[in-house]
Amino acid sequence: MGAHKLDYAPYLTFSMAEWARLRADEPMTLDAEDVDHLRALNDPISLAEAEEVYLPLTRLLSFYVEAVQAVHIASTRFLGHNGAKVPFVIGVAGSVAVGKSTTARILRALLRRWPSSPKVDLVTTDGFLHPNAVLKDRGLMERKGFPESYDRAAFVNFLARIKSGEPSVSAPTYSHLVYDVLPDERIWIEKPDILIVEGLNILQPGELPKTGKPIVFASDFIDFSIYIDAEEEVLEDWYVERFMKLRQTAFRDPKSFFRRFAELTEDEAVSTAKDIWRSINLANLRENILPTRGRADLILEKGRDHAIHQVALRKV
Repeated sequence: MGAHKLDYAPYLTFSMAEWARLRADEPMTLDAEDVDHLRALNDPISLAEAEEVYLPLTRLLSFYVEAVQAVHIASTRFLGHNGAKVPFVIGVAGSVAVGKSTTARILRALLRRWPSSPKVDLVTTDGFLHPNAVLKDRGLMERKGFPESYDRAAFVNFLARIKSGEPSVSAPTYSHLVYDVLPDERIWIEKPDILIVEGLNILQPGELPKTGKPIVFASDFIDFSIYIDAEEEVLEDWYVERFMKLRQTAFRDPKSFFRRFAELTEDEAVSTAKDIWRSINLANLRENILPTRGRADLILEKGRDHAIHQVALRKV
């Protein structure tokens, strides 16, 4: 996009009209109230867009889930044992403020309403950030969200346990209010049919050892990956817009890590938001997040109006 224009060579691209037709006869199981409840603070998705974008996507995912299950059955038949059914893992990646949370929540709601009523869980990678005490000790508080700020070994272990069919696997919980991992709270993922994982750097492969020793990355456990894309200047505007809304709401909570920002004047708040965006989030986007876009199975390209204007599906 812009200076980072995507080379679509490995992808099939679709206008919204072309993509919407791929819905076929997939029924819409959400209403306008559901969509309004699921969308994030400043992500004004409409019911019409949910139908045009996410119904074709859930139809595609149904085929992928069926295919992966067939491969698993073939493998267990070859090995001569009845392996436990493993969850289908969907990854949702993209920049801060691009709308990952809304996409993940709408997908979960639609997938749960398939005729088979699958169990669909959602995990964000925020819980796998190192606690603030560790980040401060390592001088990484200004690098929060960068790959080194995460406990990547713990995240990979979590996904490995999920994919091995363990009946109950826990993940740490993160509070955006206190801006830290909650040490005494965990969420439990218990035998989902589908797991959606949402985060900034989930598609990052990392360094390969020169010895050729086998090594696994988080992306190795993802069966289908989605990258949400938008122009840098648009993302900055969305980030500032969200910051200003939070200044009037969550930042005013006495427990908020960002309580001091609620007292800024409007001009000071805009300037602060832009500084945070450019020094942390834009740097992370350019260095770590954007380079993973070409690894995604599906790219949803957003315009300034937050709406998805183009879809790109990786050729199989």
